[in-house]
Amino acid sequence: MAQSCVKFCYARKGFYTWSNVNKAHEDRYEFSKTDEFVSAMIKDIKRKKADYVRIHDAGDYYSKVYLNKWIEIMKALPNVRFYSYTNMVDLMHKAELPKNFDVIFSDAGKQTHLINRNTDRHTNIFTSEQNLTRANYVNASKIDLFATKWFSPNNNKIGLIFH
Repeated sequence: MAQSCVKFCYARKGFYTWSNVNKAHEDRYEFSKTDEFVSAMIKDIKRKKADYVRIHDAGDYYSKVYLNKWIEIMKALPNVRFYSYTNMVDLMHKAELPKNFDVIFSDAGKQTHLINRNTDRHTNIFTSEQNLTRANYVNASKIDLFATKWFSPNNNKIGLIFH
């Protein structure tokens, strides 16, 4: 569902373009389609004693089945807080999401018209911190957790500075 965000997507630059990194992403994608995915993720998150988990550093939810796997993981780990940037607005609006999950809609996908900018947590890309502040967006450029409802509970407008 990516659209104009592709032009400034950091996952299309730098080390993400190396063949071994692309292979690793492809391997993880294929593993996410297996029956072992849920139990392996739960085990790994417990092993790392994570308080917060950002789902995806690149990529998105590719199906309802895949989203449901993550929901199962979240429900199994109610004390862990999960968050994710996504272009899959319709999928998220139709899902019953657990309280320990925070969705942040990307502002440059094919479903931006489905984002309720008054109630949905969403991003906007800015060219400067001054413009971001003037528009009353929370700056999550340096500290990603500022994008979440736990660190910015009173503002659903998440600003990122183009880099």
